[in-house]
Parts: sequence; C-alpha cells; structure tokens
Amino acid sequence: MISYAEFEKILSEIADEMPAEFFVSLNGGIRLLPDVKMHPEAVNNDLYIMGEYHYDSVMGRYISIYYGSFARTSGQLGPNELREKITHTLKHEFRHHLESLGGQRDLEITDSVNLQKYKGSIEKRVIRGEPEKGHYSKD
Repeated sequence: MISYAEFEKILSEIADEMPAEFFVSLNGGIRLLPDVKMHPEAVNNDLYIMGEYHYDSVMGRYISIYYGSFARTSGQLGPNELREKITHTLKHEFRHHLESLGGQRDLEITDSVNLQKYKGSIEKRVIRGEPEKGHYSKD
C-alpha cells in the first residue's frame, strides 16, 4: 500500500479534478483520516467504510476519507486501480453531499439496500456452512 502522504497527494489531485460546483456549501472540505473504520453492522469484521459524508450543525458539511480502510482492503491494487477506487469513493460521497443540498436521499436508499444484500449474503453463507470470503466496503 502506498504511504499516507502519497495517498493524500492522489486524493488532492482527484479533488482538484472535480467541478467547483461539487464544493458549494462543503465548508469543512475533504478530510483524510488514518483510521480503519468498520461499519457498525459488519458481521465478520469485513465491511469497511471507505468514506463518509457528514452534515451537522456544529461542524457543517464535510467528507471524510479513511486511509486505513483503503490500506486494509486495497493494499494489493496497482496505482491505477487504487486511483479509480479513491475516485469512486470521493464521487460517491460528493453525491451524498449534492443530494443533501437538494433534499434528496436516493443514494442513502441505495446504500441501505446494498447493506441488506450484504447481510443476506452473509446469512446464506452461514446457513450453507461456507467459509467467509473477502472484504466488503461501503463508500
């Protein structure tokens, strides 16, 4: 896995490529955190949170990206594939931001459906006695 500093540089480059309109009212900007963040509903410590959009009355609106989650799940990726995964995650979080500004929740609903699919796939594997497979991630 690339270093934290290299990851930060790539994230900054990707953010610079995003349209200026994406940053409207994102007063807290994009924060890169060293944390590994596990989803609270992870069944076997295999559902990592790669990024999150935050909105609260004190801190305002901002995006957090979790370097540790990328390191844990994407360390084997080549530079291009890692850049694509970071880009995908950042765009996902920007979509949450833009939908929030527009009073929409479509992506929240999609994320919830995907979480239910994840939980259903775990239940099916447990019932069949299949071994745990891989890591899952929530953007």
